[in-house]
Amino acid sequence: QVQLVESGGGLVQAGGSLRLSCAASGRTFSSAVMGWFRQAPGKEREFVVAINWRGDTSYADSVKGRFTISRDNAKSTVNLQMNSLKPEDTAVYYCAAGMGPLIATITSAFSSWGQGTQVTVSS
Repeated sequence: QVQLVESGGGLVQAGGSLRLSCAASGRTFSSAVMGWFRQAPGKEREFVVAINWRGDTSYADSVKGRFTISRDNAKSTVNLQMNSLKPEDTAVYYCAAGMGPLIATITSAFSSWGQGTQVTVSS
């Protein structure tokens, strides 16, 4: 099991940038698939991006070209750089960890979740 703590959320104007970080603890981080999901008020949690142990990635169409995920296995961290933010990106963002090696995009494939961090993009 992996324990996850997110940080870096906040309020930003449309067109701005934010960087989210997820610190992980546990022996299985280096082999885990790491993902970011988000949940807006009144909506279901949705997939944003995921990365496996060797750096393969999968992005939701809505964030391609604007968001970039990276991981540092030595530091047990995963980061999400979010550029060109839009009001529709407003949500609570969750870091998640799942068993590898294949990248998954559904919530049920991820067994560990952080507490979430709020991202608000004003127009």
